[in-house]
Amino acid sequence: MKNKKILLSILFAILFLVMMILVIMGKTEWFDKTIYDMVISLRCDFLDTYFTTITKLGNTEVVVIVILVAMLLFHNRYGLFLAVSGLDCTIINYFVKICIRRDRPDGLRLITQGGYSFPSGHAMISICVYGYLMYYVFHHIKNKVLKYSVSFLLFVVILSIGVSRIYVGVHFASDVLAGYLLALSYLLLLFYVMERFYIKRG
Repeated sequence: MKNKKILLSILFAILFLVMMILVIMGKTEWFDKTIYDMVISLRCDFLDTYFTTITKLGNTEVVVIVILVAMLLFHNRYGLFLAVSGLDCTIINYFVKICIRRDRPDGLRLITQGGYSFPSGHAMISICVYGYLMYYVFHHIKNKVLKYSVSFLLFVVILSIGVSRIYVGVHFASDVLAGYLLALSYLLLLFYVMERFYIKRG
C-alpha cells in the first residue's frame, strides 16, 4: 500500500509536468475555453453566492484557522503534519507560479485576485488541507456513516473550491487541474513519510 502511494505520487507528478508543458506551449486553449464557457454559462444568483462563498475556504486566513482548530482537536503530531502540508503547499505553489508567470483569464471576475494563474493555489490548498482531513477522518472515525458522510462533505468542498476558481473568473481549468495533480503528488508523498516513520511507531 505504501509503495502504491509512491507510484501514484510519481504518476501525478508526471501528469502535472505534462500539463505544465502544454500550458507553456499554449496547447490548452481549447480545453480551457470549453470548460470556462461551460462553467460561466451556469452563472446565476444562487451559484454566484455559493461559489464566491466556497472559494473563501481556500483563502489564507480561513485555511490558517482550519489548521489551528484541527491542531487543537487532534492534539498530536497529525496536526503538525497538517500544518506542514499547508505550508509546503503554499511554498511550492509560489515558486511554480513565479517560474511559469501565467496571466489570469480576461473577462468578468466576481472577485478581485492578484498574482499569477498557474497552478491554482486554492486547488492545491484544498487538496493539501481538506484532502489531508479526509485522510484523517477515513482512518480515525470508526462509525462508518459518520466517516463516509464527513469524507463526502470534504470531497465536495475540494471539488467546489476548484470549480469556484473558474466560476469566479480568476483561473483557467488547466490551472485548477494542474493544482490538483501537483498537490496530490505532494500529499501522497507526505502520507508515505507519515506511515513509514510515524504511524508504524504508534
